[in-house]
Amino acid sequence: MAQTPSPFRTAEQRSRDRQAKKLALMEAAVRMFNTRGFHASSLDDVAASLGVTKPTVYHYLGNKENVLLECLRFGLKQLLDAATHARAQTGVAAERLRSFLIVYTQVNMSDFGRCVIRTPDEALSEESREVLRGLKRQIHAEMRSLIAEGQADGSIACEDANLLAFTLAGALNWPARWYDESRGHPPEETARRLVDNLAAGFLPRSRPSNP
Repeated sequence: MAQTPSPFRTAEQRSRDRQAKKLALMEAAVRMFNTRGFHASSLDDVAASLGVTKPTVYHYLGNKENVLLECLRFGLKQLLDAATHARAQTGVAAERLRSFLIVYTQVNMSDFGRCVIRTPDEALSEESREVLRGLKRQIHAEMRSLIAEGQADGSIACEDANLLAFTLAGALNWPARWYDESRGHPPEETARRLVDNLAAGFLPRSRPSNP
């Protein structure tokens, strides 16, 4: 006997629906934060942009600071995921670092990455700032570790892995402020070109052969 299809959604389907709605709200909020700034944005405007009510935003994300924190966490998680993916690749550490840096740059040129770079610590409470700083320290540690592995296998030439990690992050955070796809190359190509320019500074220089 054929089973009658249930009109009720399964727990898995409800969970997917919830996550999709939460992401849609975060995307609307992060675009507004990037355009207007956190303090000039309101949850009423975020809700109106999607045709929902302010209580809907509260239901899925909480208050305005929590909305911002969720957006920042999302962007930083993309960076941590990129580091995990790079570590799983084969080859010398310099290639794994290059792979990570290209995605790192692309994330910083996306809406969530821009929000991470453009949001001042002062926009958050002390408790939220500590959460954000903790995630940033993890990303720095991943980058520094990849550099140290390159020092060990000879594929990266530098004296101070920690300083190089700060240097690379500083250079690759700035596209979050100046990149405009309508006026240049696509994100992936821009990221690759930027990283290749920087890689010229940390890849070992081959010695010229004797004539």
